[in-house]
Amino acid sequence: MTVTATSVGESDQLEPRNAPRARTWARRLLPAAAAALSGLLLYVSFPPRTLWWLALPAFAVFGWVLRGRSWKAGLGLGYLFGLGFLLPLLVWTGVEVGPGPWLALVVIEAVFVALVGAGVAAVSKLPAWPLWAAAVWIAGEAARARVPFEGFPWGKVAFGQADGVFLPLAAVGGTPVLGFAVVLCGFGLYEVVRLAVETRRTGTVRRAAAAVGLLSVAVPVVGAVAARPLVSDKAEDGSVTVAAIQGNVPRAGLDFNSQRRAVLDYHARETERLAAQVKAGKVARPDFVLWPENSSDIDPFANPDARAVIDKAARAIGVPISVGGVVERDGKLYNEQILWDPAKGPVDTYDKRQIQPFGEYLPLRSFIGAINKNWTAMVRQDFSRGTEPGVFTMDGAKVGLVTCYEAAFDWTVRSEVTDGAQMISVPSNNATFDRSEMTYQQLAMSRVRAVEHSRTVTVPVTSGVSAMIMPDGKITQKTGMFVADSLVQKVPLRSSQTPATRLGILPEIALVLVAAGGLGWAVGAGLRGRRAGDV
Repeated sequence: MTVTATSVGESDQLEPRNAPRARTWARRLLPAAAAALSGLLLYVSFPPRTLWWLALPAFAVFGWVLRGRSWKAGLGLGYLFGLGFLLPLLVWTGVEVGPGPWLALVVIEAVFVALVGAGVAAVSKLPAWPLWAAAVWIAGEAARARVPFEGFPWGKVAFGQADGVFLPLAAVGGTPVLGFAVVLCGFGLYEVVRLAVETRRTGTVRRAAAAVGLLSVAVPVVGAVAARPLVSDKAEDGSVTVAAIQGNVPRAGLDFNSQRRAVLDYHARETERLAAQVKAGKVARPDFVLWPENSSDIDPFANPDARAVIDKAARAIGVPISVGGVVERDGKLYNEQILWDPAKGPVDTYDKRQIQPFGEYLPLRSFIGAINKNWTAMVRQDFSRGTEPGVFTMDGAKVGLVTCYEAAFDWTVRSEVTDGAQMISVPSNNATFDRSEMTYQQLAMSRVRAVEHSRTVTVPVTSGVSAMIMPDGKITQKTGMFVADSLVQKVPLRSSQTPATRLGILPEIALVLVAAGGLGWAVGAGLRGRRAGDV
């Protein structure tokens, strides 16, 4: 009996001793888990899902996790948010090369989100903190879009909003303003909930803070509604009938050189099939035809057989074709769009300017070769960059070329529009990413670009999903994946410029300055607080 009594007494003493430790672990693990899960929630808001609104609770939870914490805690929690978001979002980058590069990319890109987390934690103690915090997020996106290796803007919040109510804001100030509105609304949503709980508990209403919270939610929504008149699909310079060709690619059984020739043959064959349908009166005759990136990886300037295949297809359809080729000139390789006239042959070219690191050129080649020689073998020769915008005049219409990866960068798309493009083509090659979400993420970018610059956007892709996108961001036609198909549609030409086109980088600069002001205020307030404590 004595032993039993002693055991019970000891257990009564152990309970209060262990309870604080359990509560401490709970206080540490709960924010960490919430940070990672809110990042995952942001990922779920992205295409191919149409759950754009999930970005709001994602940032509301992120705001709850960070508010009032130290910048060091914010750094770690921000990193967990970045991992939760980017790990699933970018899994497609490992389809061809394995998990190593995918994980390395995520580990590096999540550092930017970690720095944002530290910044948000710092400004969260300021009045009107949702404003400063949302600007800090956009500053982080601006940095991520520029470094390292000229940046990687994939995963901008704006690119998840192609189906959302905030989309018209892209026409106001581009992806920075659209992304800022979404993040501000999410942080504001948390602030409204926090103040409502606080008011219920204390019975006291803090009017200024409540006003800030409500405005943080209301202003982005009202702004998006007010921006609706900027979104239009009406023709300003007439219309053209466009054909986008998706030739498809061989699935297996061919070596690299044979596959390149097969891809060219597939696109020529699909173009000739379309020509037969036009001749039979089943399809309207297009004014011009758009082929995807890498539709002729055999240089048609150096290989007469490839030139003959393209010539035959162009003569069959009887209109100009924009051909995606890989061209070697003066010992340099270019990812090139070639304007091919049915009578004259090649008459104009556009060389891709924003080339993909580790895909089209290999930074740190000797270092990476020391780690894995297979990776350097995949990119034997680096591509060179073009220097000029690409606007083809095709049957009188000015078509701006934005090749695949370039669609993620604000400056590449805008430069085509300011150079006179009345519509935009985004020729792409997603075949190496199989049936991953990459093609849907990129398609959403093109929809945002359509609204941002009020232009029709065509997306011809080797293996899908090819699409026709109106200037209001709506998809009117699209193909399946890994099928040969063609899309033919009459689309509007437009020449007016949205505020986003005219302002260019200025809205992003303004938001970065707001973020810098908030961080400066937070640092100054912290220093003054420490000095006061020392006194």
